[in-house]
Amino acid sequence: MIGGMETALMLSTLALVLALVMQFPLRNRRDDVSFRLVEIERRQRLIMEHLGVVDRGPALPGVREHLARGDKIRAIKAYREATGTDLRTAKEAVEAIATGR
Repeated sequence: MIGGMETALMLSTLALVLALVMQFPLRNRRDDVSFRLVEIERRQRLIMEHLGVVDRGPALPGVREHLARGDKIRAIKAYREATGTDLRTAKEAVEAIATGR
């Protein structure tokens, strides 16, 4: 009985390690794509600034109101609900809105 439990524990540990190792290439690719997207957005912003284009941004219900009250957390939540983005993207976007970038 003990041998079976040890075997099961060893197999589950091996499966966990294998699952973690398989995530490394995906995570690096995702980071590369994220970096490239941020770089594209930065360049686009530079071009818009150079041309004098003012982007008022999309109508985001509640985001600007929460920021006006100083409630960044609720602004991020409202942004996520309006756009469906992940937490990191929403945080970066709300910070950009708050600073006027």
